[in-house]
Amino acid sequence: MIKIIGGLKKRTKLYVSPNNVRPTSSKKRESIFSILESYEKKMNCNIYKQSNILDLFAGSGSLGLEAISRNALFGYFYENNSENIKYLIKNCNKICNFDSFKIIKENILESKFKDIDKKISLVFIDPPYEINPFEKILTNIYKSKILSKNAIIIIECSHKSYTNIPSYFSLFNERQYGKTKIFFLINKIINNL
Repeated sequence: MIKIIGGLKKRTKLYVSPNNVRPTSSKKRESIFSILESYEKKMNCNIYKQSNILDLFAGSGSLGLEAISRNALFGYFYENNSENIKYLIKNCNKICNFDSFKIIKENILESKFKDIDKKISLVFIDPPYEINPFEKILTNIYKSKILSKNAIIIIECSHKSYTNIPSYFSLFNERQYGKTKIFFLINKIINNL
């Protein structure tokens, strides 16, 4: 079991499926949210207030639920594994208001994100390390026109992964923790306002 590390639901335990889910460790989540807080201060903005988040390959939902705990308004959680979804539902019910999340069972690699009807400010992409779907997913996200101005995208992947970032996103931070790389991107070209 893992716990929410910050916000209103700090220390709330989350359920994790035994079904090959690799939840983002507390240390990495703490680092991700610290970098986001530094970015908030630098840009004089509030990342979570009035924001909607998208958690892809959600698993236990730990990244998206961490943002909800910190006052994000609404979360879309994409997960394709039925067993993982059982645990994700339990976790969303513990952390979110009943009307502040939606779980979508869909092949993320093929998704055009048609179930999303709110502008997204924060995206988490944390697939199994053995796949490298980032360029395709980023392109599909961009083409779907779901991102708000200056939306932030966080990618977690193997340190061995080569990640080709499409030109409409720019990298503003990158970290490595052991065998994990984390990229922080911002929506650079706005064609969807």
